[in-house]
Amino acid sequence: MDKEDIALRIGPISPAIPGPLYQQIITGFKREIGEDRLVAGTALPSFRLLAEQLLVSVITVKRAYEELEREGIIYRRQGLGTYVAEDGLNRSRASKLENAEKLIREALLEVRESGLSPKETKQFVERIVTSILNQK
Repeated sequence: MDKEDIALRIGPISPAIPGPLYQQIITGFKREIGEDRLVAGTALPSFRLLAEQLLVSVITVKRAYEELEREGIIYRRQGLGTYVAEDGLNRSRASKLENAEKLIREALLEVRESGLSPKETKQFVERIVTSILNQK
């Protein structure tokens, strides 16, 4: 995969999208790695190149890379570059699942506060799950 293609895969990054720009970059990388489109050992663009491609500051890209590295999803080798980590897929998926669980818990609290009974809540959730799983 060409380093120029990576920016297209993780973008677009925009101030109009909710969340900080660096977090949008992190989310894009986690999605691409978690769905196995960026595999272990893939060389990533330099801070400067990715910043130019995404039209963001170098500091924004640096912050995103630092967070991804802290989570073990990518790694840097001085003088050689930045790469997807061997365990990047598993760590990215784990991070996405952790975030999904948090969102589901928040959603269920919201449903509970709406006054639905446990049985009604279960039916509500099952309806949503069924509609999502039936999408193609």
